[in-house]
Amino acid sequence: MAGSGTAHMRNTTDVVLSVRDLVVEFRVGQGRVVKAVSGVSFDVCKGETLAIVGESGCGKTTLGKAVLQLPPPKSGEVVFEGTDLTQLPKENLRSARTSMQMIFQDPISSLDPRMTVSRLIEEPLEIWDRGNQQERAERINTLLNNVGLEPELVLSRRSYEFSGGQCQRISIARALALDPRMLICDEPVSALDVSIQAQILNLLQDMKDRYGLTMIFISHDLAVVKAVSNRVMVMYLGKVCEVAPPDVLYAKPAHHYTKALLDSVPIPDPTRQATVALLQGEPPSPMNPPSGCRFRTRCPAASALCVEQEPQLREVAPGQFVACHHPIL
Repeated sequence: MAGSGTAHMRNTTDVVLSVRDLVVEFRVGQGRVVKAVSGVSFDVCKGETLAIVGESGCGKTTLGKAVLQLPPPKSGEVVFEGTDLTQLPKENLRSARTSMQMIFQDPISSLDPRMTVSRLIEEPLEIWDRGNQQERAERINTLLNNVGLEPELVLSRRSYEFSGGQCQRISIARALALDPRMLICDEPVSALDVSIQAQILNLLQDMKDRYGLTMIFISHDLAVVKAVSNRVMVMYLGKVCEVAPPDVLYAKPAHHYTKALLDSVPIPDPTRQATVALLQGEPPSPMNPPSGCRFRTRCPAASALCVEQEPQLREVAPGQFVACHHPIL
């Protein structure tokens, strides 16, 4: 199966995660298969934040979970710090996951309502036998203080007693309990009020600097992505469209889908008239994606070549890679 190319992959010693030709598919009965992620490749360097963006259903969350082998991909490789996670026995994989933690989209439902905050954060420490009872208690207090919560006020309470923003702070503290080196953030602010989003984003950046973390940040909010990322990867229907630094991507997108995403961002000026045509129609079904370029059915620049041949990622500007036969130059 043709992928989207690996021209954007970097060959440096700083790369801590390298994903190549990852394929994730789900069988849904009657011989039908959902092609959620199809031949995606990317890498993340130490201390970097890679943002993965795209509309709902494009495979962002599935890709993030597949990095952790939840679920295991159909094919491809996920190399974290020199070890291919797809080849590890179950117990070794379980141990490797302690270095890669995930923060989920819904902060309330991702916390067990039967457990106190103290127990929620202590559980991973207990499972992996990190420290004695006193050391764990000190660790929990430190983590809660670091995420802006007062231990004496929250330790004995349960998740349903907190707001969404407070629950996300607890989730972040829990994710950091085992000293991971990589965080995968799956739309961590999309379920929160706008007034709280900036606080959580600042907290994540603070935790990244404090603990020396590498991050994958999944989002559909382009304004959020620009503020937090070092590199942006745009996905559409299980494929990579474009990879570029955020400033380059926002100033001069090369893929027609990236441009459509940017044009769809509301402008806070009621006197300004809309001058762009937004995308028409719905994305095709991932059970039966179009031949060639998967975006061609909604692309204003589609040609016969787009029907016959899948575009491969190529560099169109320093650090900017696009998978398009007719890029915007």
